[in-house]
Amino acid sequence: MLTRLALAAFCALSPVLVPVLAAPALAQTTTETADEVSVAALSRAMRLPDLFAVLRDEGISYGDQLETDMFPGGGGPRWRESVSAIYDATALHDGFVATLDAELAEDPDTLAAILAFYRTDLGQRVAGLEIDARKAFLDVAQEEAARVAAEDRFADRDPRVKQIDRLIAAGDMVEMNVAGALSGNLAFMTGMSETGAYGSVLPAEDMMADVWGQEDQIRADTSSWLQAYLGLAYAPLSEAELDAYIDFLESPAGRRLNAALFIAFDTSFRQISYRLGRAAGLASLGRDI
Repeated sequence: MLTRLALAAFCALSPVLVPVLAAPALAQTTTETADEVSVAALSRAMRLPDLFAVLRDEGISYGDQLETDMFPGGGGPRWRESVSAIYDATALHDGFVATLDAELAEDPDTLAAILAFYRTDLGQRVAGLEIDARKAFLDVAQEEAARVAAEDRFADRDPRVKQIDRLIAAGDMVEMNVAGALSGNLAFMTGMSETGAYGSVLPAEDMMADVWGQEDQIRADTSSWLQAYLGLAYAPLSEAELDAYIDFLESPAGRRLNAALFIAFDTSFRQISYRLGRAAGLASLGRDI
């Protein structure tokens, strides 16, 4: 159950690993003014508000699944209201950007390089493709089709498999997602435990042992999810375009931004998970959330 939470939430930003050098041959878009260098401008250029709107839809769907698994029919309107508040897209976006600002605001050169890329036609296209793929994954049938397509690419030894593997390695996506998922699952259990839903407050070492016991499954699920998602998201890109994107990810500045994105998302995800755990614990006990 918690593995799905980890994938639905933490993998959300794994493909939004940002290439950070402008491609000179690509025309600048008018989305941002050329002289504005800020994390707020970066958020707009990366279309983070649109991304968090999709994450809200995923969260609402996960809340319904959580109710079905843990307290069928027992959540009622209070549960849905609580889940809606936890996944408030504006609040999540603003908190994320605040953390990202703390990580990057004092590095204007990196910000300028990132923005230079996202103000190109290719940068805008990449941002849109990532969001479109997340929207597609809201449909279980489309996600399953993407997973089958990923398996077919592997069986057919499609060259795109090596590109996606290189992209995943460039951002250390599997390990960073696994670490974030484990952290989020511990936060969820902590929230649950504090409500008395387990009968008593669980010792921290017991929760840690339970969470670490999920590591292998989370790693396998994360790898599968990334292959399917990235394969779908970047399918419209040519081999050369995807290679250029990966080159950006492998640059020192790209790795710096990647780390900042994961810090920001990990902070947000732990808060979401803790609040969701408390709400689920109270709902399972039949108490007001």
